[in-house]
Amino acid sequence: MTRDEFDAFCKTLAATSHVIQWGNASVWKVGGKIFAICSGWGEGDHPRFSFKCSDISYALLIQQDGLIPAPYLARAKWVQLEKEGAMSDEDLKAYIVAAHKIIAGKLTKKQQKELGLAG
Repeated sequence: MTRDEFDAFCKTLAATSHVIQWGNASVWKVGGKIFAICSGWGEGDHPRFSFKCSDISYALLIQQDGLIPAPYLARAKWVQLEKEGAMSDEDLKAYIVAAHKIIAGKLTKKQQKELGLAG
């Protein structure tokens, strides 16, 4: 997945916002809270995708080749794809959707309703 494809996909999720932070990272938020990040600082550097995940997913994913605890965010159960192609685009999209759901679920009921995320 390219950074542009990542951004286009994240944009399709409900109530998201996008900012460029920390130099040149593409940061996606729901309700002001981050659920996914694409970084890659250097010329020709491949994109590194990071996302929030469940405790179980975190424990499993960090054991896979090419996936690491996300720098600065590992204690909050975030993983990072360190190697290009470490996960299929379909799997990455599924984990991004799950990350969005996890973070949206942590918002207050009032915030969820205001953002159209709750019935």
